[in-house]
Amino acid sequence: MSTDTLKGKVAIVTGGSRGIGRAIVLKLAACGADVAFSGRSLNDNTASLEKEVAALGQRAKGYAADAGDYEASQAFVQQVIEDFGKVDILVNNAGITRDNLLIRMSEEEWDAVLKSNLKSVFNITKAVVPSMMRARSGSIINIASVVGRYGNAGQANYSASKAGMIAFTKSIAQEFGSRGIRANAIAPGFISTDMTADLSEEVLKSWTAAIPLKRAGTPEDIAKVVAFFASDDSAYITGQVLNVCGGMKM
Repeated sequence: MSTDTLKGKVAIVTGGSRGIGRAIVLKLAACGADVAFSGRSLNDNTASLEKEVAALGQRAKGYAADAGDYEASQAFVQQVIEDFGKVDILVNNAGITRDNLLIRMSEEEWDAVLKSNLKSVFNITKAVVPSMMRARSGSIINIASVVGRYGNAGQANYSASKAGMIAFTKSIAQEFGSRGIRANAIAPGFISTDMTADLSEEVLKSWTAAIPLKRAGTPEDIAKVVAFFASDDSAYITGQVLNVCGGMKM
């Protein structure tokens, strides 16, 4: 995509300071968008990402906001609109894992994942949609997972949260399509991030062996698809879920 594909657009990316979120921020900026991104706290990652975006000729600002908290989400989005004037693109990317077999899973592990991964999508989307409705335009992109479509042992909480995100995407696509607002989901497979860095070499080899493309995905692989859904190149696509998994799930 060219450097002016998203020229004049403003994006919000939750969980944007590292991993997949960071790659998304940089890709949207490289396509011409200004980007507001959130994390639980402001840190060195926040400052360095703001500088990287500035080097691309775009504006970026990091915000400390817990997307799983309703009031904090409302305040965050309102501040972004005050600072940037509007929101054209929303990428719901914030998320955590608390993996465990169901028989051993605690209530805290269940609740923490559902709050961070699914309630956050409700919180931020609800805060952003009024502005998009007034503009009669917008693209909402939810970062789900292939396990939200197919399940995975030891990830009942994570799988449920991502399946809920997919159903949420399809529902709001129906609700807001007549207002010019599109909603799509991306379902990453095995992506090399901080979340996978602690896996053993043996596990990494067994996982990649099961992927037809024989490699783990990168955060940039996901970011490229986000840029497509954010742009007018996908103007007639809504309510869809795209696996980005190297063929791991077909």
